[in-house]
Order: sequence, then structure tokens, then C-alpha cells
Amino acid sequence: MASELRLECKFQMAEMEQKIRDLQAKMAALEQLVGAGAQKTAVAAPAAVAQEPALEPAPVAAQPAAEPEIGEEIILAISAAVAAFLGKRARIRQVRLGSSMAWAQHGRASIQASHGIVVQR
Repeated sequence: MASELRLECKFQMAEMEQKIRDLQAKMAALEQLVGAGAQKTAVAAPAAVAQEPALEPAPVAAQPAAEPEIGEEIILAISAAVAAFLGKRARIRQVRLGSSMAWAQHGRASIQASHGIVVQR
């Protein structure tokens, strides 16, 4: 029984190691694509700017507070995590930061609950 469990555990570990190698290869390919895209953008941007006529900026109306920008690295990490979880590639349509205070409130409540209250009579 124990030898069967060890064998099954080794088999599962080998599968996990293979999946990790596959994910590392995919991440390396994505990094190369992102690097190549950044280089193309950097080379094409000055030429495009030089060809466009000078425009005056439009008046800016009062805008609501802008959400902080989420970097490409974070989106790639989220995409890789979703792909690893689902087992297939998924399209990320929107990523935004949540502004819930639930974790902070729960943390405060657990800290306050940990304090011993002594009632003297």
C-alpha cells in the first residue's frame, strides 16, 4: 500500500514538474513577444509622431478620478495563472482594482478579538 502511494506521488510530481517546464517555456515565449512588440513600438513611434501635423490639445472637462494603471507584467501574470487554472488559454477582457475594505475590517476585528478582556466585579 505504501509503495503504491509513493509511486503515485512520484508520478504526480513528475507531471507537475512537466507542467512547470511547459509554463516556463510559455512565459519565455511571451516575454520574447512582449520584448519584440516593445521594440517595434519604440522604433515606429518617433516616425509616426514626425508625420502627424501638430494639433492643439482639446479642453479637458472635469474627469472622475482615474484608476491606477495596471502594468503589462501583472496582466501577463494573471493570464498565466488563469491559463494554468483552466488548462486552456483564456482572453482577459478587463482588469481593474477592487476597492473593498472587507479585508481590512476583518483584520481589525480579529486583532480586537484576540485581546483578552478581564471583567472585574
